[in-house]
Amino acid sequence: MITRVGLISDTHGLLREEALAALEGSQLIIHAGDVGRPEILDELKTIAPVVAVRGNVDTQAWAAALTATAVAEGGTVSIYVLHNIAELDLNPAAAGFHIVVSGHSHKPARSERDGVLYINPGSAGPRRFSLPITMARLNLASKPWEVDLVHLDSEP
Repeated sequence: MITRVGLISDTHGLLREEALAALEGSQLIIHAGDVGRPEILDELKTIAPVVAVRGNVDTQAWAAALTATAVAEGGTVSIYVLHNIAELDLNPAAAGFHIVVSGHSHKPARSERDGVLYINPGSAGPRRFSLPITMARLNLASKPWEVDLVHLDSEP
């Protein structure tokens, strides 16, 4: 059963060594869009299976294989994945989802609404303004589920 899930988003073509190290031990990796280059997903797949969605910067031909939304399963936990939370066009609780993972804003966030956990791991790619460079680890082994925000401190 999958219990350790790595959450990453907005790499924009940059996959940091710190991110790879933090993802070690993941049984599943979710990339919430703005991948930037197909090699990013190839490298993530050397660690664990990857569920990825297309972000607004993923416009090249390779990205056509990515869908706008995806569903990931971690044991009995159903996870809905999309890039921009503002484009959420369903009621996750009514649809049976336990967790929603999104990116786009570059701002890490965690909230709960109607029994659904919403997670934005932030941006793991190039620094934008003064926003932190982050990703997250999700532990589904016990409830409440644990979300650990990981700060990736190196530049650029």
